[in-house]
Amino acid sequence: MGDVSKRATFGSVFAVGEFRALWSAELLSVAGDQLARVALSVLVYGRTHSAALTGLTYALTFVPSLAGGVFLAGLADRFPRRDIMVVIDLARMALIALAALPGTPLVVLGALVAGVSLVNAPFKAAQLALLPDVLGADRYVLGMALRTITNQSAQLAGFAGGGLLVAAVDPHIGLALDAVTFGASAVVIWLGVDRRAAPAIDSAPAVNKSPLASSATAVRFIAANRALRSLIVMSWLTGLFIVYEGLAAPYAMPLGGNAAVGVVLASDPLGAMVGAFVWGRFVPRELGARLVGVVTLLAGVPLIGCLFRPGLAVSTVLFATAGALGTAALMQSTASFVELLPHSGRAQALGLSNSGLTTVMGLSPFAAGAVADHLDTATTIGLVGVVGTLIGAGVAATWRRALAATPVGARIPGAQPAGEG
Repeated sequence: MGDVSKRATFGSVFAVGEFRALWSAELLSVAGDQLARVALSVLVYGRTHSAALTGLTYALTFVPSLAGGVFLAGLADRFPRRDIMVVIDLARMALIALAALPGTPLVVLGALVAGVSLVNAPFKAAQLALLPDVLGADRYVLGMALRTITNQSAQLAGFAGGGLLVAAVDPHIGLALDAVTFGASAVVIWLGVDRRAAPAIDSAPAVNKSPLASSATAVRFIAANRALRSLIVMSWLTGLFIVYEGLAAPYAMPLGGNAAVGVVLASDPLGAMVGAFVWGRFVPRELGARLVGVVTLLAGVPLIGCLFRPGLAVSTVLFATAGALGTAALMQSTASFVELLPHSGRAQALGLSNSGLTTVMGLSPFAAGAVADHLDTATTIGLVGVVGTLIGAGVAATWRRALAATPVGARIPGAQPAGEG
């Protein structure tokens, strides 16, 4: 198995037609979403001249996905995963098309945006649960790396291009274009991805009749296994380490004004692209699983450098390094998590994992901002690095013990191997 992993390349991943379809569909959606976020900000601020309402609308593009991950991710364990993705894409297209209508009341606009965010989580759960079936275990990390590289590129292009486009045309046009990308994504998935039967419910530890019971069963299943517990904590920890993105303005303004803020914000996605490429291409599957704990704790170390008040250039290197290591840790912890999961309960567990990650990413800048009001921003980010590194050391030790009991390539007793069903 290890030899195959070493031979896997980005080219071999792109050679899989179903992956090309999933990749293309996601690229369309991500670029459209970034354009829509710019358009929404311009539209709401233009109507209200309220920074608070603009920020609230932006938050609605993320926050409801927590509920979607907990209560709706299990749908992808009950129905064919390709069908779930197509239906959600069509639903998102309809919701954003309604939001694009001129004169839509702000309350209705907020509800529509929240609805899109709500169904984003089960879409992503279905997508991540389907990828191992499409790629197999040996190319899964490479597929994740390609997704990361292109998504980060699309986000940068979407924000930059979205700002130029919305400045040139009405923001309603930007929202309409986002609706078109969802429709195009649905078509690409429908035509390019094979329809697989729904997972067998009777063999799933995380599937039950009600969404709440399904979610509760998945929590118990994860909590009962030390390896799964370690991996899910590692993935959430990577969400803590990007706290500097939420504090970019107060951190960077003293270092160089508005331009410095842009540099700090760009450092993480650039580092993420480098980390995804290097880890996905050059780290073999078995070695990656053994090193994921160490890489997770190392992702917090660059943040400790903020305690020494570095300048803009050094700060950019520190944040890019943290982004590279954090991305590698997230990719590998997700891949190892998926490999241990039963096929039939995979989507629900992934939905919970991603919901937790989203929650950490949303709450950590808020909590750190409150601390930074009493300390300074650089000290706060440095302390996050210290705390995160200590937590990472503990979870790395736990993962090492778990790996000794559950070797790479093995699965939890009773679990179906990925790709079956």
